[in-house]
Amino acid sequence: MLTFILTGCQTSVEDIYEQAVVETTEEKVEEGQGDDQDPEMQKEPVVEPSHWIDDATIYEVNLRQYTPEGTLAAFEEELPRLQTLGVEILWFMPIHPISLEKRKGSLGSYYAVADYKGFNPEYGSLEAFKDFVDKAHDMGFKIILDWVPNHTGWDHQWITDHPDWYTQVGDVIIHPAGTDWTDVADLNYDNPDMRAEMIADMAFWVEEVDVDGFRCDVAGSVPTDFWNVASKELNAIKPLFMLAEDGSNFSLLEEAFDANYSWNLMNTMNESVYGNQSANSLKSDLIRLIALYPEGTYPMNFVTNHDENSWNGTAFERLGEGKNMMEALIFVAPGIPMIYSGQEASLDKRLLFFEKDEIDWSDLRHQDFLSNLVQLKKDNPALWNGATGGDIKIIKTTDKHILTFIRTKGDNRVLYVGNLKDEPVSFKLKEFEGSGSFEHYLSQELVELTKGTEMTLEGFGFEIYTMD
Repeated sequence: MLTFILTGCQTSVEDIYEQAVVETTEEKVEEGQGDDQDPEMQKEPVVEPSHWIDDATIYEVNLRQYTPEGTLAAFEEELPRLQTLGVEILWFMPIHPISLEKRKGSLGSYYAVADYKGFNPEYGSLEAFKDFVDKAHDMGFKIILDWVPNHTGWDHQWITDHPDWYTQVGDVIIHPAGTDWTDVADLNYDNPDMRAEMIADMAFWVEEVDVDGFRCDVAGSVPTDFWNVASKELNAIKPLFMLAEDGSNFSLLEEAFDANYSWNLMNTMNESVYGNQSANSLKSDLIRLIALYPEGTYPMNFVTNHDENSWNGTAFERLGEGKNMMEALIFVAPGIPMIYSGQEASLDKRLLFFEKDEIDWSDLRHQDFLSNLVQLKKDNPALWNGATGGDIKIIKTTDKHILTFIRTKGDNRVLYVGNLKDEPVSFKLKEFEGSGSFEHYLSQELVELTKGTEMTLEGFGFEIYTMD
C-alpha cells in the first residue's frame, strides 16, 4: 500500500492531506470496512493481477488512424517497434463492428457497437485477431479490450430482440440522458437478463481470444454491483487487469477494478503550466488522490488519450513547453503510465473521431525520450504500480514553482525535480533526508544530494535521479 509522508509543505497542502485521510476513513467506516467489521461481512479484495502488471506501461492503440490501411495486419508490423519502446499492455480502442443507423460521420464512432462478439471487418477478421493475440503474447505483450457497457449502436440485434434491455421513455428507446451521443442507445441495467448477457459477451473474449483485461468505457455510469459480479466471474476464468474510465467513484475499485483514470492529475497538469503557477496544486492533487485509493489499486496517469486529443486539444496545445516535464511526471508519480498512439511521434494534431485521419509517423525522435522513461520505471521498484511500488514523500524547496518528491522502496530511491516556471529557477532542497550519491537517470552522472543542495532548472525543466 502506498504511504504518504508530507515534509515541509505549506499548511494548505497539509490540510488537504489530513482531510483526505479523514474522509477516506469515514467512507470506509460507513461502508463497513473499518477494523470492527464483522469478518463474515467483509468484501472480497480486488483480484491481484499477475506479476506482469507490476512494472508495466499501457499503450493505447487507435487502430483506425495508426496506418494508411487502418488494419490489424498493418498494425502488427509495428509490434517490434513497440517492443523496443518497452510498453507491455496494448489497449485496443473498440474493435467491434460499428453501427450504421444514426452513425456520425462516414466511419462512425468506435463506441457505437453493433455486435459485442464481432470484429470490425474494416480491421480484419476475428480469426486474424486471435492469431494476433497469440503472437503478441509470444512477444511479451498483454492485450486489453475497450469495452462499451453503457450503450450499444442502434442496429445492435438486442434492440430488435430485447427492447426491454434498453432505457425507454414512453416506450421509446433513448440515447444516454444528458449527452449528445445520439448515435447510441442507452442500456437498462435494471434488467437482469441483459446483465447476464453482457458478462457472457465479455467472457467470450477471455475464453475464446485469451485477452488479458478490459478498459471499461464510462464505467461510473454502470451500477457498481454489476461490475462487482462481472469482475468476479471474469477473473475466475483467468486473472485480468481491469481499468475503469472513471476518476471519482472509488467504490468501483473496492472489488471490481484495479485502476481508474487520474483525470484530476491531468487537469492539474494542464493548469499548472500557464501563468507561472506554484507547485502546490500538483502536490496536493498527488497526495489527496492517492489517499483515496483502496489498497492495491492505483490511477492510470496520462497527458493525452483519444478523447483529450480529439476533443480538448493535443498535448502540445494543452501543455505547451511543459509537455516533456509532465510526461516524465506521469512515469514517476504513483500509478501506471499510459502512452497514446502517436505520442512517440510528437503527434500535434487533433485526430478526427468519425473519419479517417492518419497519424504522421515521419518523426520518431521522441520515442527515445519515452523509451527511457519506460525503462526507468522497470529498473526502479520504487516506481512500480500499486502496492508493489514505493512510498512518496514531498520535498520542500526554497522556490514555490519547484515540484520535488522522492519515491522509496527498500534501498531504491527516485527523486523527481520539476520547474513549473517558464524561465530558469535556482533553489535549494530543504529537509532532505537520506543524503547521498544519486545517479542521473540518463547521463549516469553521480550527484551528491543533501539538505541545502543548490540546483538550477531551465524553464519547464526537470531532472530525475536514482539511488540503490
